[in-house]
Amino acid sequence: MKLNLKIWRQKNRDSKGKIATYTVKNISKDSSFLEMLDILNNDLLEKGEEPVAFDHDCREGICGMCSLYINGKAHGPDSRVTTCQLHMRKFNDGETIYIEPWRAKALPIIKDLVVDRTAFDRIQQAGGYISVNTSGNTQDANLTPIPKNDADKSFDAATCIGCAACVATCKNSSAMLFVSAKVSQYAMLPQGRVEAKERVINMVKQMDKEGFGNCSNTGACEIECPKGISLENIAKLNREYLSATLSTK
Repeated sequence: MKLNLKIWRQKNRDSKGKIATYTVKNISKDSSFLEMLDILNNDLLEKGEEPVAFDHDCREGICGMCSLYINGKAHGPDSRVTTCQLHMRKFNDGETIYIEPWRAKALPIIKDLVVDRTAFDRIQQAGGYISVNTSGNTQDANLTPIPKNDADKSFDAATCIGCAACVATCKNSSAMLFVSAKVSQYAMLPQGRVEAKERVINMVKQMDKEGFGNCSNTGACEIECPKGISLENIAKLNREYLSATLSTK
């Protein structure tokens, strides 16, 4: 395959970026999207040019690092996959592909296609955990009966990988789907109920502090989420937040 690539290049968050055009040849349809970018960067290095900076790690669809905006869609044209799981068979020979970073005030560009997603880390640190006494009297979690429906919903919420596709695809750059998944993950389990009120208040407060927008209620976040995190979690977050704020007044 021969492809024309329109890639966003930006030296750092303070500099002005622009779209640069590249051509790659002999790309196998069985290659992954990131392998195609590897080939491009090898070509650039051989020419003495600076390679395109992009995030990647596990390349197994688990870490969420590979997040890219491809032809106007988070993670590209395939569904329920991350960019590293996207294969070039989804594109046509001679096609022009636009590759951009996430666009959100709370996710500033570091360089080229790499964005700073530490805002998600700070939200998680604000309450996305449970405190457990490990002094020797810890009970086996399996001894606590949990309804299967609750366990299944908690597991589904826990599949969120924090890639921020929900933010990138939302017209308001909302992080509600991410935060709701982290809140729901614990709210549906007895181990998470102890700190439930503090958790939801602190995480929502940190989300607002980071500068994410409000939920737009369009459902674009669920559609573009590579793990299919449900909008039901946002409803759960709203109920948890309302209950917590009313009980603390």
